Amino acid sequence: MKTKKKSRKKEQSLKSKIAGASELPKDVVLGQPVVTVLGQTELTIENYRGITEYTDVLIRLQTKAGQIRVTGRNLCVEYYTNDDMKITGLIEQIEYQH
Repeated sequence: MKTKKKSRKKEQSLKSKIAGASELPKDVVLGQPVVTVLGQTELTIENYRGITEYTDVLIRLQTKAGQIRVTGRNLCVEYYTNDDMKITGLIEQIEYQH
C-alpha cells in the first residue's frame, strides 16, 4: 500500500515539474478539476469524471484528483457536457475529498 502511494506521489510530482517546464496549463497536464464560482449561486466545474450523487442539497462529483462535494439548497445541474458542468442554487459549501 505504501509503495503504491509513494509511486503515485512521485508520478504527480513528475507531472507537476513537466507542467511547470512546459507552457501547457497545469489543468491539462495534470487533469486537475477547474472550479469557477460566481457569487454564491453559480459554480462551473471542468475536468470532472462523473456525478456520483445528485439531490437538491448535495451534488457529489468524481474527478481524477478525488471527489468534490457541493452542498447547499435548491441545487440543480443546469447543464453538463463531457468537459464541464454548471451547478446553480444556493451554494453553501464546496468540499474536496481525496
